[in-house]
Amino acid sequence: MNVAAAPTERTDGNAFRREFVDFAIRAGVLRFGEFRTKAGRQSPYFFNAGLFCDGEKLGELARFYARAALASGIGFDVLFGPAYKGITLAAATAVALAGLGHNVPFCFNRKEAKDHGEGGNIVGAALAGRVLVIDDVITDGASKREAIEIIRAAGATPAGVLIALDRQERGQGELSATQEVSRDFGVPVTAIATLADILATLRARPEARVDMEKIEDYRRRYGIAPV
Repeated sequence: MNVAAAPTERTDGNAFRREFVDFAIRAGVLRFGEFRTKAGRQSPYFFNAGLFCDGEKLGELARFYARAALASGIGFDVLFGPAYKGITLAAATAVALAGLGHNVPFCFNRKEAKDHGEGGNIVGAALAGRVLVIDDVITDGASKREAIEIIRAAGATPAGVLIALDRQERGQGELSATQEVSRDFGVPVTAIATLADILATLRARPEARVDMEKIEDYRRRYGIAPV
């Protein structure tokens, strides 16, 4: 099955992205304060996708992934969830897509190949056709690089990568981790929401002015150049 964005999936523009930010705040997944990132930076916000940890939150999250996948314009035939976090996300997104009328197969990898039973390190549908990688975030891009290599080794085509949040933050150079993955592997990387969507959501909340100003300052220091 080849799934691509339908015109009806584009009518809400960026609305679902800001809805996702609201949802992440309500769920306690997106928090504001002082946090140290993996890069050693003091960040005024923190996004922990691991806190989407009950059935209701996971179901809602999956619906946002499904909407983002359809709105991305990326054509795909199968979903792939890299172990470990991507496994649940890909499975849940497949269920949500089916609820929207798009029955898409999914699969995931084991960290270690199995030498009995069905064997191999891929579980679920065959890696074939155009494959959309589903995961939570991109930090240094290592796990996404591994996923793309697995897909290509199986003879399939990586169609793109879909994550929950793009921090739009520089890595070691001028590009963000998402831009580096896209550049290095020639695949689009898209997200349900970005740092710009967080700021747009906070601007509509007068009580969040202080948090918004801190994030604006953080973006000026560490954000990628506008494209």
